Amino acid sequence: MALPQVVLPTYELEIPSNGKKIKYRPFVVKEEKVLLLALDTNDEKQIESAVKQLLKSCIQSRVKIDDLAIFDLEYIFLQIRAVSVGEIVEMKVTCKDDNTTQVNYAMNLSEVKVTKPEGHSNKIMLSDEMGVIMKYPAWHEFITGSVMGQTPTTEGVVEIIASCVDQIFDGEDVYDSSTTSKKEFVQFIESLTNSQFEKVQAFFESTPRLKHEFSVTNPNTGKVSEFVITGLGNFFG
Repeated sequence: MALPQVVLPTYELEIPSNGKKIKYRPFVVKEEKVLLLALDTNDEKQIESAVKQLLKSCIQSRVKIDDLAIFDLEYIFLQIRAVSVGEIVEMKVTCKDDNTTQVNYAMNLSEVKVTKPEGHSNKIMLSDEMGVIMKYPAWHEFITGSVMGQTPTTEGVVEIIASCVDQIFDGEDVYDSSTTSKKEFVQFIESLTNSQFEKVQAFFESTPRLKHEFSVTNPNTGKVSEFVITGLGNFFG
């Protein structure tokens, strides 16, 4: 006699960057095992394949994950993890008033949101006439940075920034990927002055991101410490 089929629950979330609603389900033991084995190898290609397969399996709606912003992918991955393993993550934090006392904090992953800093814009003016339209880091940076925790080299930072240039405009002239090569985008970024490069860097520093704010009270002193958590890896305890 055939064994009964496990019916998995479905949930709904809103993609932060575009407001589109998608349905998703928890990952199962087999899928988690594949991911954990891939993470143990520390091999980027194996990890990328495992994460992509997990997301494609768990997301029940039509969506092209390669085109999603890094904060979209982090948020979706976090929500899938929450319904699969549990919404509550237990962690210890050190009170800031004495830098000694540790307090337990139970973080609810369902309360973690993507925040967009006020004044953030993807249009950056580099001079009176010239500027760039930026797009957000996406799939590759999600794998290497969010999942694997790698920090890019100086050369790698320039390449990431260049890959996020959607358009360069100079007066009425517009240059995009249909007319400009990746190498030319890199050369353009490398030709910027320090002040212009800082303007572009500011776009990444103010990009929307996972964020959770909370406070704890020191049981010994009664003083309150405020904490802010960002970055996917920091939400796993």
